[in-house]
Amino acid sequence: MNKALIILCLVTLTGLSKSIQKKVDKQIIKTFNITEFKFSEVDLDLTVTKTLPATFGQDNLFKIETEESLIGYAYISRAFGKVDYFDYLVLLDKELIIVNTKILVYREDYGGEIGSKRWLKQFIGKSKNDELFYGENISGISGATVSVQVMTNAMNDLLKSIKILHEKNVL
Repeated sequence: MNKALIILCLVTLTGLSKSIQKKVDKQIIKTFNITEFKFSEVDLDLTVTKTLPATFGQDNLFKIETEESLIGYAYISRAFGKVDYFDYLVLLDKELIIVNTKILVYREDYGGEIGSKRWLKQFIGKSKNDELFYGENISGISGATVSVQVMTNAMNDLLKSIKILHEKNVL
């Protein structure tokens, strides 16, 4: 099966747009230093997802696997900034530690600085046992206060969800 067909199948299965999937694939390849992988939704029971923060849906957590083993997880979500949504990606290793974050699509006129690699680096190494606080362990950005707070809250929701899923032996 050729690569284009595999990606097309993944887009159909995951519901991600072709442009988002392309950005996600690029980050997975770069972060995990792999060229071939399987990208599939983590099947979450509805009773489990009801216990998670509202931002965590049934279709935004994915396993990243090679033929040999589990490499990690990808979490793709959307958060509402001041006037519009932005899409973001969080990559976690198999121990559920954040190894990369990326703003995939930012739709507002202001606050796009949260997409900078330098700012996003502060999430790397965070795990289900961490709690993030704007202005304490998460730096602010002048002119992007709302976006910084929204992203910090979204990351806290993700970490809380990961902790719950781990405790329930889902991950």
